[in-house]
Amino acid sequence: MTNTTPSPGSTPPTSNFAQLTITKDTHTPEAPSPNAMAVAPPEEHIVEPNGTETEDVAIIEPESDALLATDHAAMRELVLPPLVEEPRILEDQVHTWAVESWRSLAKKEHGPIFQAGGYPWRILLFPFGNNVDQCSIYLEHGFEANGIPDDWSCCVQFALVLYNPNNPSIYYHHSAHHRFTKEESDWGFTRFLEVRKMFNVAWENSDRPLVENDTACISAYVRVVEDETGVLWHNFNNYDSKKETGYVGLKNQGATCYLNSLLQSLYFTNAFRKAIYKIPTEEEESMSNSAYTLQRLFYQLQTSNIAVGTNELTKSFGWETRHIFEQQDVQELSRKLMERMEEKMKGTEYEKVLQEIFSGKIKTYISCINVPYESSRTEDFWDVQLNVSGNKHLLESFQDYINVEKLDGENQYFAGEQYKLQDANKGVIFQSFPDVLHLQLKRFEYDIQRDTMMKINDRYEFPEEFDASLYLDKDADKSESWEYQLHGVLVHSGDLNAGHYYAFLKPNKDGWWYKYDDDKVTKATKREVLEENFGGPYRTPNGHARNPSQKKTPVMRPNSAYMLVYIRKCKLDKILTPVTGDDTPEHLHRRFEEEVAAREARRKEREEQHLYLGVKVITEATFQQHEGTDLTSFEANPESDPAAPRFYRLLRTATMQELVTTIAADIDQDPKRIRVWIMVNRQNKTIRPDQPVMDLRPTIEETYNRAAAHRDQALRVWVEVAEEVNASGEAIWPTYQGQSNGVIVKNDLILLFLKWFDVESQSLKGVCHTYISKEKKVEELVPLIMQKMGWGDKLPGDEKIQLWEEIKPNMIEGLKAKQSLKAAELQDGDIVCFQRTHERKSRLGLGDKSPEESSKNLDRFEDAREYYDFLLNKKLVKFHAHTQKSDPEKYHPFSLVVNTKMSYDKLSEKVAERLGVNPTHLRFYTVNASSGNPRTAVKRGPNQTLLTILNPAGYGQLNMNQRHDALYFEVLDMSLAELDTKKSIKITYLSEGITKEEQFDVLVTKSGQVDDLVEALVKKAKIPSEEEGGRIRVYETSNHKFFRELDRTYPVISINDYTSVVAERIPQEELEVKDATQFISVFHFQGESSRAHGMPFKFLLKEGEKFSDTKKRLEKRTGLKGKSFEKIKFAVVRRAQYSRPLYLTEVDDVLWDVAANEDDYLGLDHPDRTRSLRNGVGDLFLKG
Repeated sequence: MTNTTPSPGSTPPTSNFAQLTITKDTHTPEAPSPNAMAVAPPEEHIVEPNGTETEDVAIIEPESDALLATDHAAMRELVLPPLVEEPRILEDQVHTWAVESWRSLAKKEHGPIFQAGGYPWRILLFPFGNNVDQCSIYLEHGFEANGIPDDWSCCVQFALVLYNPNNPSIYYHHSAHHRFTKEESDWGFTRFLEVRKMFNVAWENSDRPLVENDTACISAYVRVVEDETGVLWHNFNNYDSKKETGYVGLKNQGATCYLNSLLQSLYFTNAFRKAIYKIPTEEEESMSNSAYTLQRLFYQLQTSNIAVGTNELTKSFGWETRHIFEQQDVQELSRKLMERMEEKMKGTEYEKVLQEIFSGKIKTYISCINVPYESSRTEDFWDVQLNVSGNKHLLESFQDYINVEKLDGENQYFAGEQYKLQDANKGVIFQSFPDVLHLQLKRFEYDIQRDTMMKINDRYEFPEEFDASLYLDKDADKSESWEYQLHGVLVHSGDLNAGHYYAFLKPNKDGWWYKYDDDKVTKATKREVLEENFGGPYRTPNGHARNPSQKKTPVMRPNSAYMLVYIRKCKLDKILTPVTGDDTPEHLHRRFEEEVAAREARRKEREEQHLYLGVKVITEATFQQHEGTDLTSFEANPESDPAAPRFYRLLRTATMQELVTTIAADIDQDPKRIRVWIMVNRQNKTIRPDQPVMDLRPTIEETYNRAAAHRDQALRVWVEVAEEVNASGEAIWPTYQGQSNGVIVKNDLILLFLKWFDVESQSLKGVCHTYISKEKKVEELVPLIMQKMGWGDKLPGDEKIQLWEEIKPNMIEGLKAKQSLKAAELQDGDIVCFQRTHERKSRLGLGDKSPEESSKNLDRFEDAREYYDFLLNKKLVKFHAHTQKSDPEKYHPFSLVVNTKMSYDKLSEKVAERLGVNPTHLRFYTVNASSGNPRTAVKRGPNQTLLTILNPAGYGQLNMNQRHDALYFEVLDMSLAELDTKKSIKITYLSEGITKEEQFDVLVTKSGQVDDLVEALVKKAKIPSEEEGGRIRVYETSNHKFFRELDRTYPVISINDYTSVVAERIPQEELEVKDATQFISVFHFQGESSRAHGMPFKFLLKEGEKFSDTKKRLEKRTGLKGKSFEKIKFAVVRRAQYSRPLYLTEVDDVLWDVAANEDDYLGLDHPDRTRSLRNGVGDLFLKG
């Protein structure tokens, strides 16, 4: 928000500064300064974050004993108050510029240069305003235009005072602070003072104007302060963390700042970093291995010059995008990460390393006071959770942690049969602390009044060093010092629902602290590390809590420490041992060198891409491997598919001769025997050779441009290898033969490609190319084919060779034996497919098949045309067992190549054959493309095909959200035909009050009743029958409210598909009650009755029963116990949509009387514990 000084003659910039409003004996509300630093004192200049300015200007009113602007010492105290950052003052200077003939001044004027802090400065004045109707005054450096050092900066607190030299008690001023740089050379006040108030108008409480006789003085009070960290009031434009600090940050993926702060803390625990490097990952360099990705992350933090991403690590955890945008608990993440790394270290010599670094021992005990009896248990701990609430500092929290509870009176401890009940002390005591001590400060606690979690913003201090021996067991080993030194402060800024995490860390035993705020790393002062993270109200530089208004509560800091990292002082050298290149795993170093080289190669390739042209080459070898239509698939990858065209990358200026030479070397042939044919797009959308390139002098780019319309970014060619050469070694070509005079002769031979459909192996493959005169008959191709295939001179008497032309993938036509090739319209580049066939099954030039032939087995094809149709319609489909209705452990996922024309029954047969089950017992489900979960069951129909199943008609959103290459399957206990006679009902069985819900899918005959549903549930859930376990009630719920109880004779076909069906054992006290009015419907809600959740139920009312007794029955009825039940607030809720809950607060309330209306509900008001799981990401987990 700087104001750039305009050059002479240019349009001055508009205002970017707000004015400070100052009134006597009041404080202004706190607001950010120009560089977003917290500015507290009322005299400081305040800038709005969006660059707008406040319009009101308060004028300093002189009094009879008013301060004089010429009293520089007193004025300095007024205009330069202490700064919040408390930087060291390097120099104070005052410079006064006497301005004369004000009305005659130019639009912009510069004052004389003066020195402050060793640098030149001057006042910049726009006497009649910088594009505003107010006088504009700035402070700017006084360097010559070309004399400013590139990296120059100076932090200055300054004030500009305008006063009447004839009466110095008449003055007006503004104050600010700024980091002056080469780019931000001036800073000040565009709206310093309205021009109309400066002249000919008596200043308030005075009889003289501020500017009198066109003369005034401007004093600049300049205080140069120390920029201890190098980032004081920095705007961080073009800031380079590595250059300024030697360290780099971590990129925030969305809401991963909590992860970044923890990872930086662990990274700078050097012993931990070394331990991670020792995990053997050479054999598992997988991005799903969290140990390997953590090694990679640490290596990059060591070597990178820019901020490092955490994507690889979070992907190895198994986190998806939704997890990235959900902040998790740092303590839980730390524990899970340690557990995972320990697992990775098991079986190695380093398996105990993490425990030695982070784990201590704590004893929980009950010790009798009067007899020698103690019960105790010693456990390992990896961190300590300390209470913030009720404690002023860390040492108080430790004392609170080990406080002894006395068990006496009614609370005496039973010390076994020998000592019986005894007075005892109960507590915990530390037996040892780890070398690296993680302290979790409980800043977030449950507020019983608000019934929610709250952040505790109380001031809570922690020392730079402390002695932990005070909290050790008297028998603990104290041979070495237990003093600890602060190494890290992890900070949370914000409230419970929204906030930001960052860390202050001290990488070395001695030296600077650094702030690690995601991708930015800066030096930090001890004040920033300690005082600013104690929490509590903001404090002014004099140490008092800041109170902007006597009637308002202090402004609380949003930021406070939530995790502290201390290192045992006598172990500092061990924990902070230097990590060198030798500590880095060799395979990791090698892998990154390879990746850097690959990136560099890709970068170079991108930069030089315009210089090169790709060439895709079909050879005889690739054609013979091709099993589809046309000569190849130009989209195939030559690295993984032998049928893919070979790919060459040549300079666009390379000649066709160079291309031929390159291809010849690759396929091990003499370049003289090679010629290339240009591939062209035919009108029927096939790609075939058109004519050979006989002149090899043009460049490949010229050849590419001359080729017919192409849709590929590469030159596409077919390579022909000559079978004969002349005496001089030159190739002899069957056609397009070049003569000595340069003339190219084209004869009547045409180039054909032959493909063989092998009926036995059900395969189609390229064979070779051949030349034949177009005047010859189709049947004359047979001897050529016999020769090429090595089938001899003659086939058995009952066999024939059947010929087809592959015109395009969906147009395969039989060739007539007696027809000439010219009459058959065959030309260069055409494909002829042949097959051996028995004469009794087929004739040469067979026409269309009969409907009976078309309905035969789709798995086997007797002629090429059928197989081509299969190629056109084949699809690779993935099959998975239904996640809830089948056993994925029993039925593993698999894939099948199937014909999309096959019917539902045929698909069932093919899948059943793979699974080894009855095909009539298979049911299929479509797959949700977004979640990968099962969608709806596929309906079996006479006209249903796999194509219509995977690609249903219509273009609705539902169809767009369906995967077109996968299906779920369910293996049924009955046939689909029988299943069609039954109704599937999803029913929830409540086995323990309402606390345990079990879901079952139950099949009941469509003509059945609720009685049949109950019987089916008993069988499915394997629970006692009604005779053994008691009668079962079945009811429907809707939107978490009780809808209706179903009569036992109610037909199941009428059960609503849009309600939830629930079953429970009828409580004993309700068995004999027939009157429905004695029951009330109960539901759960949170705060507002419209926010319903949980399982609703019916509850029996008892006339005259006090609510204290009703609560006991409700506790038993719901199965909720202890604190879960105690937190519930009870209310009667009217059915009307906007009615307010009537809370039952008195123990003598009678629910029977309060809930007098039949449509009243009883509402249980308590938090929805399932909501975070439903809407969020659930429990934190690490997979890799």
